[in-house]
Amino acid sequence: MRLIYSIALLLFSFQLSAQDTGSIVGTLTDKELNDDPLPFANVVIKGTTIGTTSDFDGLYEISGLEPGTYIVSYSYLGYETVDIADVIIEAGKVTTVNVPMSASEGVSLDEVVVMTTARKDSETALLLDQKKATEIKESIGAVELAKIGVSDAATATTKISGVTSSEASGDVFVRGLGDRYLSTTLNGLPIPSDDIDKKNINLGLFPTRVLQNVSISKTFAVDGSADEASGAVNITSRELSGSSELSVGVSGGVNSNVAKSGVYDNFKVSQNSKNTDFGFYDQNLNTQQLITNQGWNTLQQDNPMDYSMSIAAGKKFADKLSVFLSASHSRSFEHREGLFRQYRSNFIDDTITDATTFRKKIVNTGLLDITYLANDKNKIKSSTFFVNKLDEYVFEGGRNGEATIFEETAASEGLFQFIRDQNTKQTRLLVTQLIGRHQLGEKNTLHWAGGYNFLKADEPNRIRNEVNFDPDGNFVQLGRNGGFQQRKSSQNIEDIEYSGYIKDELKIIDEETRTFKMNFGVSYRNKERDFSSEFVGVEEQSTNAINPPSIDNLGSIFRQSNFDAGLLEINLLGSNANGERKDLYLGTLDSKAAFFAFNVGLDKWNFDAGIRYQSDEIKVTYDIGNLSPRTGESNQDYSNFYPSLNIKYTVNELHALRLAVSRTITLPEFKEIAPFSYVSPTGQISRGNPDLVASKDINLDLKWEYFPSAGQLVSVAAFYKDISDPINRVRETGSAGIFSYFNSGEKAEIFGLEAETKLDLVKPILNDDDGSESGYDLNMVLNVTRMWHQQDLKEIYNENGTLVRSFQYKGITESDLQGASDWIFNTSLNFEAATENPFAASLSANYASDKIYSLGVPTDQTNRDIFYDDAVVEKGFVVLNALISKEIGEHIKISLTGSNLLNPEIKQTQLVRNPITEIETEQTVLSYTTGMDISLGLSYKF
Repeated sequence: MRLIYSIALLLFSFQLSAQDTGSIVGTLTDKELNDDPLPFANVVIKGTTIGTTSDFDGLYEISGLEPGTYIVSYSYLGYETVDIADVIIEAGKVTTVNVPMSASEGVSLDEVVVMTTARKDSETALLLDQKKATEIKESIGAVELAKIGVSDAATATTKISGVTSSEASGDVFVRGLGDRYLSTTLNGLPIPSDDIDKKNINLGLFPTRVLQNVSISKTFAVDGSADEASGAVNITSRELSGSSELSVGVSGGVNSNVAKSGVYDNFKVSQNSKNTDFGFYDQNLNTQQLITNQGWNTLQQDNPMDYSMSIAAGKKFADKLSVFLSASHSRSFEHREGLFRQYRSNFIDDTITDATTFRKKIVNTGLLDITYLANDKNKIKSSTFFVNKLDEYVFEGGRNGEATIFEETAASEGLFQFIRDQNTKQTRLLVTQLIGRHQLGEKNTLHWAGGYNFLKADEPNRIRNEVNFDPDGNFVQLGRNGGFQQRKSSQNIEDIEYSGYIKDELKIIDEETRTFKMNFGVSYRNKERDFSSEFVGVEEQSTNAINPPSIDNLGSIFRQSNFDAGLLEINLLGSNANGERKDLYLGTLDSKAAFFAFNVGLDKWNFDAGIRYQSDEIKVTYDIGNLSPRTGESNQDYSNFYPSLNIKYTVNELHALRLAVSRTITLPEFKEIAPFSYVSPTGQISRGNPDLVASKDINLDLKWEYFPSAGQLVSVAAFYKDISDPINRVRETGSAGIFSYFNSGEKAEIFGLEAETKLDLVKPILNDDDGSESGYDLNMVLNVTRMWHQQDLKEIYNENGTLVRSFQYKGITESDLQGASDWIFNTSLNFEAATENPFAASLSANYASDKIYSLGVPTDQTNRDIFYDDAVVEKGFVVLNALISKEIGEHIKISLTGSNLLNPEIKQTQLVRNPITEIETEQTVLSYTTGMDISLGLSYKF
């Protein structure tokens, strides 16, 4: 019955509530009945009123205990009372005490099992881990994330110093370096990207409820991939922390932009919504069949309210096997309206003053963790993570009659231009891992892991219309340039990846003032991407052969009868090498590595040095219709040694100094190499460059850390990076809105300073008589980063000395690094009342100053002082979030969350030269707001 009840609760959500305290868990058994579970026994912290009773399975848990040493008393009517002394509770850890009980005889101490394990989701535990670590890394755990109302791993990373995200691209930037300079792992194993335009997976797919912590190692360690320059993001998934868990919750809310009059009651979704159930899109027709067998008009969404539902359940069996399950379902809506402009050679090209986007997102997630702890020497863990995400967009521009979107109809004809783009992105990701740790001897520990990833990231039916219409809306004319302005298209990505590692740790000397350890192993990664894209266009046989009745009923003409009558005809891509009407590319990455490191500790000094040999083979073969020649391939092989050195000097128990030096590589991604053109709703195109090569990176870090207490930190760091052949997003020379990737300079340099504080402003008062607390807990987190960054812009000549390509214009020979902000601020203020049912509140904010979205480029090599497109700059803005929560009794918690409370304008600008005055002015090329998100949540913990 209990299992049935748990399954029924899969439609609800879970919200984690924890503190920087410790817990006692365990199992009580009945020696009188063959060690069967002993239910309803009393467990009390002696000298206090804090206690609990064991459940039907003899399991118990007392959480929220302050660190210290306790006497725990176990009693049951008719049985001998057992007092266990010197039970140590540590912050962020779980102490397991298993006790057999008997009516006829006492219990000897060797029958009691006491074991303490770290909980890697609390602030204190993670700070202690950071304090002990040799490398420079920072982490944020589930406890802190719950306090500040963070909903996913992407937002979690921005709470770490030197980390920010781009609203325009969605990239996470660490120390000014974006997607291509990062690596992302789940439990130490690589995971694939869900987006053709990204190297790393969208961290927003990982809700906070499935996380123990998110960490960023800002210095290279040889047991991880060398394909990084700014850092390695690792997500540690949750596992059962106590003896059992069952909690559910629901939340509901609304986006302020969606709630506006005229939007809420007219929220548009695509035709694909008809074939979508619970976030799963199911359609058996091919793209050409969809032309006449599925509509072209948008649909209206009823009640576009946000909600989420999920469950977390877990149980420990026989103190060895733990099973934890988390499942969730959420739905959210967003509305954007703003401006889009595009300049070419300092002349306006496209303008949309009413660029409008309706977005609907449905996400289903599931995590299953099975951990088998045979004893304190052997542990095997299986982790399976599944995501199904459905992102649905409807974009419109030109309804107000002010748009110039494409060169279709001359202004003298008195027609306006209108564009609509409907797209659904379906992502299904399965990650399954098996991880083991075995203590082979007193000084020898073996670690191993293997993983399999499967990704389907598709755009199954993208619908595009470009038309002209008169001011009264009585006449609509199909766009007719190129034959694909009315089209349906599909895009399919399938990634299959295998990865694994074996690592052995040897402690040769393990004394109080002297240590010597070795760490060596091998790793392997094989990834294959299969990509295809298909376009099916519709064109009139002659101009005005058929006209839709209105821009809101364009689909009425796309009927089979109009094709049969010869009014409309189908346009297809040219056949590829396989005779298919598709664009294709196949990418493979084969990476093999061996590594060795040793660690020497001499009193206050600690030296960690290592070297990694990594061989990376990248191959991309493509068959692209809009390219000459159509077919080709890019083969790249990088085999190098990558050294690292970390030095730590412990001044005393509170202070430490760290120095780190390393060499790494930045490999080009499949999407950066394959010359496939992806068209955005506004007509901007991103395309790969087969001539792109890897960057080489040298990294230097120096850091001072001060830990006033177990839960507090003050640190200052300086860092420097030297990047050879930096990769940048650059607009193609002379193109209209085509962006690609180039090694646009010989060298880039970054110098930065970071400061971070985690301070307790007010601490609750501890009552020595009963161990209770009173008063308030108020703490502040603040981190600030200042960066100076620069790269040269090179010119490329052929063997005859002729200029082939230049990245210099109007006398500019150097540029800031793409994606790097000069200033980054992250802060949060957290309050909690020390009462039996606490009230808590948090206010968090982050700011990143202006950063380059895309480098500028000359559009005419010989007249580059006049004809150029300057850099597109994303302006800085502040994001402010708040959370208020209240516990009611032992089981219920209510929370009110507000995200993006300031609702800042997201803006991109570009310097444009007036051809008459020759004066440059800053012009807005993109602007919109995303709206405030307000939600009310209710959780229940059994």
